[in-house]
Amino acid sequence: MQNIVIKTTPNDNVAIVANPTGLKRGAIVLDGIELIEDVPMGHKVALQTLQEGDAVIRYNQVIGYANRIIEQGSWINESNISLPQPPNLEDIPYEKPTIPPIELLEGFTFQGYKNADGSVGTKNVLGITTSVQCVAGITNFIENKIRKELLPLYPNVDDVVAFNHSYGCGIAIDAPGAIIPIRTIKHIAQNPNFGGEIMIIGLGCEKLRPERLLPDDNSQSSILYLQDERFEGFYEMVDGIMEMADKHLQKLNQRTRETCSAADLVVGMQCGGSDAFSGLTGNPVSGFAADLIVKAGGTVFFSEVTEVRDAIHLLVPRAVDEEVAQKLKYEMAWYDNYLNFGKADRSANTTPGNKGGGLSNIVEKALGSVAKSGLSPIVDVVSPGEKIRKKGLNFVATPASDFACGTLQLAAGMNMHVFITGRGTPYGLNMVPVIKVSSNSKLANRWHDLIDFDAGPVAFGIKTIEEMGWELFHLILEIASGNKKVATDKLGLYNDLVLFNPGPLT
Repeated sequence: MQNIVIKTTPNDNVAIVANPTGLKRGAIVLDGIELIEDVPMGHKVALQTLQEGDAVIRYNQVIGYANRIIEQGSWINESNISLPQPPNLEDIPYEKPTIPPIELLEGFTFQGYKNADGSVGTKNVLGITTSVQCVAGITNFIENKIRKELLPLYPNVDDVVAFNHSYGCGIAIDAPGAIIPIRTIKHIAQNPNFGGEIMIIGLGCEKLRPERLLPDDNSQSSILYLQDERFEGFYEMVDGIMEMADKHLQKLNQRTRETCSAADLVVGMQCGGSDAFSGLTGNPVSGFAADLIVKAGGTVFFSEVTEVRDAIHLLVPRAVDEEVAQKLKYEMAWYDNYLNFGKADRSANTTPGNKGGGLSNIVEKALGSVAKSGLSPIVDVVSPGEKIRKKGLNFVATPASDFACGTLQLAAGMNMHVFITGRGTPYGLNMVPVIKVSSNSKLANRWHDLIDFDAGPVAFGIKTIEEMGWELFHLILEIASGNKKVATDKLGLYNDLVLFNPGPLT
């Protein structure tokens, strides 16, 4: 195999090693540059000698500064570059862009479940929401009992899911930060895949009153308290929950798939276990698919504040108006303050796996991360736990933690999830299909039964970003229709949801 390195733009002074086994000292790249040390796959080669303090440039952006002399052909990693300051939010200019008319995509459909509120599901699931962690034991028990005894009676229902969490009591319920977990729990119960059938199990004495989790037009008949005095012992509680669940299942079983426009897609884009290829293959391919969904009239959102913060100067100019631009800046500033209060900063984001995959710091990671947003204008910014309000490309503010991000994207209303990984993770959600996209073929081949889509061919010029973007778009429609199952659904691999709770405990 020839020696392959990838230079993203003409101005870059580093290139990424693409060979699966890396390159050895003495290898010649780019018609004459000789490596003076071994460089692993995904890591950066210096294309010129850098003096101490010189900028290291990738994506035509400064990702760091040499902290010592780096000879041409050297391996550049986190040990020999320093982290630049983040973009100053006050200095980022905004001028309303001239947005050309969107070239609409028509005629693309999928088979989904239409809901009374106009949303569309891609699964048909009985969701059980809890108002406090105290009830988790019984909801786990009841989830298994429903799956074994009731679901076989209702063949149109895919599954039952209990949303257990660590919130609800021992909390400062009226603290400003408390609104985030409360509205997250409330809005997850309204996810399109639950078909509007709200079912809440509470204890009875918790601070988070289950009534606060109901939509305005819903009846309190959707709530069951375990402390209800009509229950004598555990099994009467179980019988009460089973009776409530049966009523909801009867309604859910009447849902059938019907033809829906691609405009009904609500797709959450997320990264996890990223590597240096994520910004070259998986994220740009997903971004191209995101643009296709937007052109079809659908909704896409990207998230992960710390993986946006260092690229915010590239995103603000894409805001449709001044209000959206200011919202983007506000969410960045809010999270800066949140991290400062916890005596942390954005540099804590990159993991050992990220660095092992060639990402030297959060700046490099962020510049590759935002590629999954595509090129569409940003129509709105959604705060943590809120629901989306507008079709098109949205920024849904979340932490970068895979589990907290996925939880908040569910609350925002996603009915499909695209998860891009370069290092590999068995992450999955049982409430929505999760399409796992690998950024490199080495991972896809090794994890052949865990990865749904391999974007790796882009790195070697075998396929283009456009070709693979279209392939991913068609796969999204197939999965949304129930014609194919994602790996995590085949294997039953699901993560717990994790609430983002910046409020105090008492």
